[in-house]
Amino acid sequence: MFNSKLNKQNKMLTKLRQALVALLIAATIWPVKIILVKVLASSFFVATYFDRMKESIFHHYVLDALSGHPIDVEERHKLKETSKLSKLKKLSMQSNSSAWSVKRLANYVRFFGLSTISKSVDEFGNTESVITSELEAKNCARKIFKNVANPGAKYIEEEDLMRFLNRVEIHTIFPLFEGAVETGRITKSAFKNWVVRAYYERKYLAHSLNDTKTAVQQLHKLASGIVSFIILVISLLVMGLLSTQILALLLSQLVLLGFAFQNTCKTIFESIIFVFVVHPFDIGDRCVIDGIQMIVEEMNILTTVFLRYDNEKIYYPNAVLITKPISNFYRSPEMCDTISFDIDTNTSMDNIIALKKAIQLYLESKPKYWNPKHSVLVKGIGNVHTMGMALCVQHTINHQNYGDRSNRITELILELKKIFETLNIKYSLLPQQVEVNMTNLRNN
Repeated sequence: MFNSKLNKQNKMLTKLRQALVALLIAATIWPVKIILVKVLASSFFVATYFDRMKESIFHHYVLDALSGHPIDVEERHKLKETSKLSKLKKLSMQSNSSAWSVKRLANYVRFFGLSTISKSVDEFGNTESVITSELEAKNCARKIFKNVANPGAKYIEEEDLMRFLNRVEIHTIFPLFEGAVETGRITKSAFKNWVVRAYYERKYLAHSLNDTKTAVQQLHKLASGIVSFIILVISLLVMGLLSTQILALLLSQLVLLGFAFQNTCKTIFESIIFVFVVHPFDIGDRCVIDGIQMIVEEMNILTTVFLRYDNEKIYYPNAVLITKPISNFYRSPEMCDTISFDIDTNTSMDNIIALKKAIQLYLESKPKYWNPKHSVLVKGIGNVHTMGMALCVQHTINHQNYGDRSNRITELILELKKIFETLNIKYSLLPQQVEVNMTNLRNN
């Protein structure tokens, strides 16, 4: 077949040889395309979701352990060696992640919900309890708290956790509970809030992974179309069915077609850059776009779906989003708030100093809510009789959970009201001139 003399004598052998060469080229290009897409997807998953997947697996492992029976060290070690969840947890603790390990973690998060080891505790029932709602998360937290804490106790002590986890794991989870580091104890409300947060984080992460996988598949189809066209052209050239003159003509026509659909091509390219390079948010993130606060509901290769505060769905093209400034609460550090108020200019300096001291004492008494760093500023004097002031405070959280933020601000405002009443701080309106027309009074 590859004998040049025989090829010249037999055109069929020549065409067959050319076809085999074209097939060899196609068999080389196609796997390269697959490898490039896989590498891109794997690197994107590692950079974007690997830390969140590790955290979610660890939270699942803690729930699994705390919902079981207390066991001794040797028995716990044996169970960990055979438990699939423990193996995944060990896999997630590795600093260097392979594509295989990332795929295993991603598949587990996508297809297995947050659950407990219910078979070992009678109160959980005879089948595995998968948490599918906030209400179920709260009920699960109540049962686990009762399982871990001593009978009738209102707190979980470190000694209680030692029956289920080792010391390193306990020190890792303690900062996850509000006020646990300061008091050394975990309250029922703090434990419930952690389980609810773990449930929502797992839910949003699973949605993000599913949407990202869909976007990767769409990108793969697009790459397959382009590579298929390239393989077809190369095959026709190799087999002599396409001359260079015809190829130049086709390319010129493709250039004209590209100019005709340049907006579509530009939109697709910008959307790919937005999803896989910029990637300013994930599913469940609270964002502000065009002054509107929204939750990311769904993310595709061309569009992103947001859920507004009134549950209205808003569709944004990704090519448009890449040109807009986007505020992301979830990725923000501890955020600040400002509360403005007015007091009378006749308020004494002693009362103003007492006001600042009372505010400082309140903020220091709530270390799990507020950072002690704050400032009380004077903004100006208005109409001679009022002095505008502002209290600038820093939360211990960002504003992703808007309900928690609103509750803290409400409590702070009510506390300011109490301080004003205690210190008798207020302001009065200036005397106003009132003109009385006796004629109008008689007519009335």
